[in-house]
Amino acid sequence: MSETRASSPRRAESFSAAQAVAAATDFAELRVGPGGLYYNEFRPQDARCRIWRWRDGDEPCCLTPEGFSVRSRVYEYGGGAFCLGPDWLVFVNEADQQLYRQPLDGGDPVALTRGERRHGDLRQGHGVVLAVEETHAEGVVEHRLVAIGLESGERLVLAEGADFYAAPVQSADGERLAWIEWQRPQQPWTRTRLCTLRRQADGGYGDPRCVAGDGEQAESLQQPRFTADGRLGCLSDRNGYWQPWMETAEGWTALPAMPADHAPAPWQGSASTWAPLDGERYLATWFEDGFGRLGLCEEDRPRDYSCGYTRFRGLDLDTRYFYAIAASAISTPAVLAIDRQTRSAQVIAGGESPLPAECISRPRPIHYPSGGETAHGFFYPACGEDSHPPLVVFIHGGPTSACYPVLDTRIQYWTQRGFAVADLNYRGSSNHGRAYREKLHEQWGVVDVEDACAVVGYLAEQGLVDGGKAFIRGGSAGGYTTLCALAFHKVFRGGASLYGVSDPLALGRVTHKFEGDYLDWLIGDPERDAERYRARTPLLHADRIEVPVIFFQGELDAVVVPQQTRDMLQALQRRSVRAEGHFYPQERHGFRQAANLAHALDAEWRFYRHILDASR
Repeated sequence: MSETRASSPRRAESFSAAQAVAAATDFAELRVGPGGLYYNEFRPQDARCRIWRWRDGDEPCCLTPEGFSVRSRVYEYGGGAFCLGPDWLVFVNEADQQLYRQPLDGGDPVALTRGERRHGDLRQGHGVVLAVEETHAEGVVEHRLVAIGLESGERLVLAEGADFYAAPVQSADGERLAWIEWQRPQQPWTRTRLCTLRRQADGGYGDPRCVAGDGEQAESLQQPRFTADGRLGCLSDRNGYWQPWMETAEGWTALPAMPADHAPAPWQGSASTWAPLDGERYLATWFEDGFGRLGLCEEDRPRDYSCGYTRFRGLDLDTRYFYAIAASAISTPAVLAIDRQTRSAQVIAGGESPLPAECISRPRPIHYPSGGETAHGFFYPACGEDSHPPLVVFIHGGPTSACYPVLDTRIQYWTQRGFAVADLNYRGSSNHGRAYREKLHEQWGVVDVEDACAVVGYLAEQGLVDGGKAFIRGGSAGGYTTLCALAFHKVFRGGASLYGVSDPLALGRVTHKFEGDYLDWLIGDPERDAERYRARTPLLHADRIEVPVIFFQGELDAVVVPQQTRDMLQALQRRSVRAEGHFYPQERHGFRQAANLAHALDAEWRFYRHILDASR
């Protein structure tokens, strides 16, 4: 597991927090439709999402008028905020969560629904929009699958009774509907069911039928897809990885696939990381050593279409191009059109580099020992001449999520200031198979913390960092790992919690339905395993934190409520431990406004810099 030392990249003289944030334009999803490619772009400058259209040979044009932002809040994390029809698009307006129909020529949107319902995971049906619907009434949150008429806005309930629904899709002939559903206390990455409906002669639908996921073996199914001739496929992890399977007359058969995950954990709706073609051919992305690959998969080894990029999502295609939202180690997320014949990539939007290539710190995969097993991550060398730089350990949220070897301008902000960065896919993260993902089962606050601490010693032994100048930071679940590491281990000089969990039991009482049972899987039953909760609650062990901590919190956060952060901050301040708190009135879970993002990044750096300067 030795590391090869390479020369450090040069340092850009001034790369500000504002520049790092301004370069964070991203894309949520894309669709091929009449007249071109349509994609949803997020810009941090005004924290809005807009639909753009690209036609081959033309410049992209924005279709979303001022006053609208295209974003769903179903399950709080959203996804699937627009779909296309023959001459219209339908989108979810962020402000009211209602559906609006808009002509593809860019005319004014018209409200299609009204009321208190949220919508997301939109898909085109035959004359209708298929959607996941969410209602909040008297403290009860319910979900169902609905069809909304394109002209009348008439609402038809297609399926209800399950706790959660996702990924509705209709066959090309309109005769069959498929979707994913699951029941509490399961999560969409632990156990789900694939269900179908068939259209009846009178135009209605028959009874739902479960076609996969009802067996004794727990499996997570996602992304159902119909082929042009009506066959149904999906991704299943029954063999240890999310891989494509196809329905046959005899049952289900696995398509030839790489031994790797072909999708991340489905935190948001309308994920698209594979697309069936004809026969057993399909377009897909998968992960090798944490790096994303894109290929046209057949019986032999896939034909590579990666074009130097290292993460792919939002796949779609037409007769000439494969389309994807992609990112690389040296460029921000981009919308790509990849020629199916030449395998050359055309950047339609995004893909900028805010720094000269020679100044960008590149990710190196690391595999290091922790708790008798192997953990994964990426190491980014510090820019400059310091041979033993300070280290910032990045902990992703989720915690069943992942980090990726792509240009993260926040990471570059740190490396430009002489800090090395370790971005971890600790045990329990996605993209390394089901067994690795399940390492976190009832072990949250243990294995993730072990991995965060172990990487410091590992990198110090390799001579890559100064192990005595290590910091840890994370958002949401990553904030919990951060606070546990600071409370229960003496490895780090300080840390940052961004809307992080400090009291799991309090989180369980107030968090939203989608994650309502997540803590039972991560830690255990709150009553039966009460002592385990007490042992892993940073707020109850704040007296063991002896190093400075900085907190950042959105006042509108419905996932980690602001009082959690205030309680932790006050517990440290009462003991005269240096602790700062920054609260943002208009932010939710995960900051979106450019000014706030830049302020938080700059404040965190100044906080660490003060700690290092004070120790000289």
